[in-house]
Amino acid sequence: MHKFFNTAGPCQPERHYMADPLPRLSGIRELIEDAHYFIIHAPRQTGKTTYLYALMHQLNREGKYTTLQVNIQEAASGMNPHDAMYLAARSIIMSADAALPPAEQPPTLPPTSQDFTLRTYLNQWTKHNPKPLVLFIDEVDSLMDDLFLALLRQLRSGFETRPTGFPHAIALIGLRDVRDYKIRLRPERENLGTGSPFNVKTESLFMLGFTPEEVNTLLSQHTQATGQVFPTEVKQEIYRLTQGQPWLTNALARQIVAKVLQNDYTQPITLAHVIQAKEELIQRRDTHLDSLIDKLREPQVKPVVEAIIKGELLEFDQLNDELAYTYDLGLITRQLPIHFANPIYQEIIPRVLSYPFQVSFPNDIVEPWWYIKDGRLDLEALLVAFQKFYRRNSEAWLGKYDFREVGRQLLLMAFLQRIINAGGQIEREMAIGNGRCDLWIEYGGEQFVIELKLYRDEYTREDGLEQTARYLSRVGLSQGYLILFETRVGKTWEERIYREVVEVAGKTVILMGM
Repeated sequence: MHKFFNTAGPCQPERHYMADPLPRLSGIRELIEDAHYFIIHAPRQTGKTTYLYALMHQLNREGKYTTLQVNIQEAASGMNPHDAMYLAARSIIMSADAALPPAEQPPTLPPTSQDFTLRTYLNQWTKHNPKPLVLFIDEVDSLMDDLFLALLRQLRSGFETRPTGFPHAIALIGLRDVRDYKIRLRPERENLGTGSPFNVKTESLFMLGFTPEEVNTLLSQHTQATGQVFPTEVKQEIYRLTQGQPWLTNALARQIVAKVLQNDYTQPITLAHVIQAKEELIQRRDTHLDSLIDKLREPQVKPVVEAIIKGELLEFDQLNDELAYTYDLGLITRQLPIHFANPIYQEIIPRVLSYPFQVSFPNDIVEPWWYIKDGRLDLEALLVAFQKFYRRNSEAWLGKYDFREVGRQLLLMAFLQRIINAGGQIEREMAIGNGRCDLWIEYGGEQFVIELKLYRDEYTREDGLEQTARYLSRVGLSQGYLILFETRVGKTWEERIYREVVEVAGKTVILMGM
């Protein structure tokens, strides 16, 4: 059977290229052997369900346990907790019918949900089953509020009777660690009076992305099947852009092979194909990227996104909860300094947030031919034009913008994007605490550096010049731009708009005030 890079649903070994999922989480077998209840959480489309199916089939082949993976998303449509638990049991029956032999099937359901409890149902199944029961309950966070609490209460109430009267081991699988649900389940009386609404758990396990070795294994399977080689530098760039995020890795490889090269396996794969595929993915915004973007305005996520783009710190009293929640969604990395999880997210998030600006600029000031002559970008002319636009329009435009804290930076990024889209690329470097946002622009074989910084105090100018000079040294350029956005109250536009040329540590920094 022809195999391909999968971007929709769990991977199937007979149909899809895939790295072995079982080594991706360690310690699971020990948790099951010792009859623990535990959590597996990770962002969407990181391979959780693929892993669970593989582990379920392996355990069932070994014959010691009756193991079932069940998706209980249908239970979210229940009108009340009784209905939801009844629908969860119905999902168990449907999953068991496809995965388990007749002797290990769960009991039939009563005609209605009246007086039905999931605890009693699992108790009956456990007592009559010939083997200890292991349940992987997927999509638990599709249940909202009282439905979610009902599930946790049912599982907690049967916990002490395991393994003879309740499942031997249970894993709850979702986007977030259960601790994060106390954000949604306030007031305090609604979280079962504990720090976590599921305090019988032994451990919470977070599924990381692919390692460089796993990306290499995945891409090499295509080479083995077709003879088409992913060169070493291409593999390295795919990993750099995705940081091993499984959906992105598969999507980027699929875009190169199936879309850019039209499944012509005789063509060599190059770095140019990777860049083209990345841009097409970002512009197309598949379901994975759209679901990610939907999270940006959530109250726990928005401050983190703004802090990364500004390069400033979060409020310390909000630091732990907001960072943990945003990390669990897969948006950021815990690696210091904290930044967006991979370069593709780092590219698409500012683009999406600045898109309303990008499509609203008057055409006469964003015509590429004003700034591109003979294939070369006149960045100086572009920034001078933005200075003029910013003075005339920024207050009105930013006054209506949701992300006003980072509106200045995003407004400039949107202006640049309208021009650079004509044939170049922009890469952004942003992180909490960096104190600035760095832009690297490539156009017509030339490279440019722009550093964006908010003018906060008397140290801002000096710090910005030194930071820009260091960045220029790092990328091997002799000249770059520092944009200082004025935030101090009382400054007139005559004081705010200026241009200076400053020599710093052997580098030329063109300083422009906004």
